[in-house]
Amino acid sequence: MEPAPGPQEKYQLITRNLQEVLGEDKLMAILKERELKIYWGTATTGKPHVAYFVPMSKIADFLKAGCEVTILFADLHAYLDNMKAPWELLELRTRYYEHVIKAMLESIGVPLDKLKFIRGTDYQLSKEYTLDVYRLSSVVTQHDAKKAGAEVVKQVEHPLLSGLLYPGLQALDEEYLKVDAQFGGVDQRKIFTFAEKYLPSLGYAKRVHLMNPMVPGLTGSKMSSSEEDSKIDLLDRKEDVKKKLKKAFCEPGNVENNGVLSFIKHVLFPLKSEFVVLREEKWGGNKTYTAYEALEKDFAEQVVHPGDLKNSVEVALNKLLDPIREKFNCPELKKLSSAAYPTPGKAKPGEKGTKNSEPEDVVPSRLDMRVGKVISVEKHPDADSLYVERIDVGEAEPRTVVSGLVHFVPKEQLQDRLVVLLCNLKPQKMRGVESQGMVLCASSVGEPRQVEPLDPPAGCCAGERVYVEGYEGREPDEELKPKKKVFEKLQADFHISEDCVAQWKQRNFLTKLGTVSCKSLKGGSIS
Repeated sequence: MEPAPGPQEKYQLITRNLQEVLGEDKLMAILKERELKIYWGTATTGKPHVAYFVPMSKIADFLKAGCEVTILFADLHAYLDNMKAPWELLELRTRYYEHVIKAMLESIGVPLDKLKFIRGTDYQLSKEYTLDVYRLSSVVTQHDAKKAGAEVVKQVEHPLLSGLLYPGLQALDEEYLKVDAQFGGVDQRKIFTFAEKYLPSLGYAKRVHLMNPMVPGLTGSKMSSSEEDSKIDLLDRKEDVKKKLKKAFCEPGNVENNGVLSFIKHVLFPLKSEFVVLREEKWGGNKTYTAYEALEKDFAEQVVHPGDLKNSVEVALNKLLDPIREKFNCPELKKLSSAAYPTPGKAKPGEKGTKNSEPEDVVPSRLDMRVGKVISVEKHPDADSLYVERIDVGEAEPRTVVSGLVHFVPKEQLQDRLVVLLCNLKPQKMRGVESQGMVLCASSVGEPRQVEPLDPPAGCCAGERVYVEGYEGREPDEELKPKKKVFEKLQADFHISEDCVAQWKQRNFLTKLGTVSCKSLKGGSIS
C-alpha cells in the first residue's frame, strides 16, 4: 500500500496542468491542516463532448490528492444563460448530464462513491439562498455583473436580466456547497474574481480558485457544443471519430492551437502517464513517450507526423468512449438522449406538432457555414467578372473558391478579410476552375445592385462554425445534394435586418463571439 501523499505532493497533484491558481497560500495552508473541499459545476446545456474529459482528468487528480469533491449539475444556471436549456427540457438534460458525466468518470477509472453529486435546484430555490441572491443584488453593480459573465454567459444583442444574475449565483454556490475551492476553466476567471470581491461583503469567506486552460477544439478554436466540427461527441460512432480527427487542424510542426496535441497533454497523459505513437515499422515503429514535453518537441521538429498522431489519438480515444457508447446503447438512455436534445423543428415534450413546424430535412443546421480568412485573391484567367480566392477554413489546406465579386468588391478589400463560407455545397467547375465553397454576401434589393460580403464578429478564427440561433445542436450534411435544393429552400428566408444583422426567419446568424452582419445593406437578401 502506497503511503499517503504529503501536503507538497497533494499541492502538485491538485495544480498540475492548471493555467492559474488564485489563493495559492491559502491552498497550501489548508492542505497542511486537512483535506481540501472542492467543487466543479457544469451547466446542463449542450451535449457534453470529449473536451469534458479535461475536467474529469483533473477530478481524478483531486481524488488522488485526497480532496472531497462535489460535482454540481447547474440546471438553474443553464436556464438563466439566455435560456440555453428551455425550461421544459431542463429536467431531461440534467438527467442526461448525470448519466453521461458518471459514465465518463467510470471510463477513466474514477470511483463514484468518493464523489458527491448535487443539482443546483436542490438548494438554489431555498428561502435562505433566495434571500442571499437579493442581498447580493443590493451591493453588486450592473457593470460588475455584466463584466463577470462576459466570457461565460451567451452574449446577445439584447441581453436578459437573467444573465446578470448568473455570476452572483455561481459565487453563492461556493458558500452553500461549503467548499474551500472552486475549479473551472480559465474562461470563468472573471466570475471567480467577482466571487472573491463580493462574497466577503455578505460575511462569507473568500475561496481558492483553480483554473484549467481552454483546450482548443479540432478546428483550432475553443471546443464547443455549438460548433460540430470543433468537437467529438461522446456517443459518436468510431467512423465519425475517424472522420473528425482526419479533418482536425494539426499542421506539421505547429504546436500552437493544436487540439490534437492539447487532448494528449490534458487528458491522455494524466490518465496513463504515457502516450504511445503508433507507426508502421518502415517509419520507425511504435514509440512510447513518458513525458509530454518530449512528444511536443518531436512533433515541433516533425519527427512525429500529424497522421500518426491522429491515428494514435483515435485508438486511445475510442478506448475511453467504448464503455460510454455501451452504456448509452440501452433503450432507456437512447430515449432520454433524443428527448433531451430533440431535432430542431420537432415538437418538444408535451407539445403537439404544428403545421408550421419546420420539416426536419430543411433546417439551417444542415448548412456547413464557417468563418474563413481570404489568403489570396486573383482574377479568374478566363472570366472578367470572377475572382479566384484561396480561403483558410481551419483545414489542412486552404480551399479554392470562385466568386462573382469583381464588379462589387475591390480586390484589396477581400485580401486578408474574414468572410462566411458555405463549405458543403457540391464542388463545381466555374469556367474551368473548381470552386470548393461559396462566400455568403448581402445584396441590395433595388438598382443599382450593391453586394457586401457578410462580416463575422471581430476576433473570430478561421474554421469557427457559423450557425443560426436555435439550430446549433446538429452536425451539418457532409455534402448538400443539388437535387434536394436544401440551400435554395433555406436561402428564400435569408435576409438582412434593419440593424444589418444576417438572419433566417428573424433568427440571427451567430458565432460564439456574436452576430454576423454586413456593413450597410439593411433589408437586403443573402446569396
